[in-house]
Amino acid sequence: MKTIDFISLGCSKNLVDSEMLMGLMEANGFHCTHDSDHPQGEIVVVNTCGFIADAKEESINTILEFVQAKAEGRVKKIFVMGCLSERYLSDLEAEIPEVDGWFGKFNYRELLDVLCREEHLSAPLCTSTVQRHLTTPRHYAYIKISEGCDRHCAYCAIPLITGKHQSRQMDEILEEVRSLVAHGTKEFQVIAQELTYYGVDLTGKQQIAELISRMADIEGVEWIRLHYAYPTHFPWELLQVMREKPNVCKYLDIALQHISDHMLSRMQRHVTKEETYELIRRIRREVPGIHLRTTLMVGFPGETNADFDELVEFVKWARFERMGAFAYSEEEGTYSEKHYEDDVPEEVKQARLDKLMRIQQRISGELEAEKVGKILRVIIDRKEGEYYIGRTEFCSPEVDPEVLIPVTEGPLMLGEFYQVKVTDSEEFDIYGKIVRRDNA
Repeated sequence: MKTIDFISLGCSKNLVDSEMLMGLMEANGFHCTHDSDHPQGEIVVVNTCGFIADAKEESINTILEFVQAKAEGRVKKIFVMGCLSERYLSDLEAEIPEVDGWFGKFNYRELLDVLCREEHLSAPLCTSTVQRHLTTPRHYAYIKISEGCDRHCAYCAIPLITGKHQSRQMDEILEEVRSLVAHGTKEFQVIAQELTYYGVDLTGKQQIAELISRMADIEGVEWIRLHYAYPTHFPWELLQVMREKPNVCKYLDIALQHISDHMLSRMQRHVTKEETYELIRRIRREVPGIHLRTTLMVGFPGETNADFDELVEFVKWARFERMGAFAYSEEEGTYSEKHYEDDVPEEVKQARLDKLMRIQQRISGELEAEKVGKILRVIIDRKEGEYYIGRTEFCSPEVDPEVLIPVTEGPLMLGEFYQVKVTDSEEFDIYGKIVRRDNA
């Protein structure tokens, strides 16, 4: 049985693709490992990201590292899949001929055919009933409900890579959730490039609220968390589901990018400043206690000091519980690359980014401090040093604050829920002690 080492780069949507392919590989007799610090397999599969410059550089460097390992005899074959090869296939084939096979974002299952032929195996088993190989702890998983995007924001290369929005069939998604629950998964991160558009291509209407409601009704689903909503034409019925279904976390990841009408127009976001303010007001009004995560961009072409000042005031007003920001990076083929000059100096971009994150650091510290003394439901992810590390419903894995519980409060069971009293806080984490195990 040959071992295949998978290296996944980029977003959680890529991770799901790796998990699907790993499941298929194992169903056909291969042994798979994921993101090993010291790959031991004869075959390496690199799942790449091609979104922004830093991600592309990381992908290229990773491929070249394994090319060197192949030259030294430490691996026999290298295969590459994902967004980078989807976008730059012909260039990559010419520049890095040492790679044994290139696959894109959507044809990666063909890699299984290649390996089965090389190993003289029978026709590969390739069916939707094959169980994903979860790379996350068993108690949580990512659920990808669609691929692609129809929004065409001026700066974004995603539609160039993944094409138009394609929703998965609802029954297929729900069956995947049931299957994962049967194998011990309790928490689901629902992901898409734009989840609020879900269903439009299938039925002509937004169906995200129906999907989440039906998912919440599946026995054994403890938490559902929503990622990557879009502010334009927001499906208000989703807020009712979040308010009424106790296992739908009061958490929403909604990328806003900017607030000034000047920037929103140039970015082709199809939303206004006032509409954005009203969106935040209404979400907080209809789902009390909700934690909002957003992403903001500084340094977009034409961003003035006045535009940035508006963004600063918006961040101070909105007091986002979770916020990330990044500096604009020009991507070839996008509207902004074709029609705008990247005219904000790099040092100005960095200064604006630093200022925005300093403000958010202070806000985050204040909001986390407000939790001290409260009792929150926490799921335990892992044990690390002197602490058990857990999360509340307001925290998505890997990107959000965590709950640190001294090991002296244990032993605790990983993947189980506990009622935890918050005893202290920092800017991005909180500390707690166990009140009792949660049998909900």
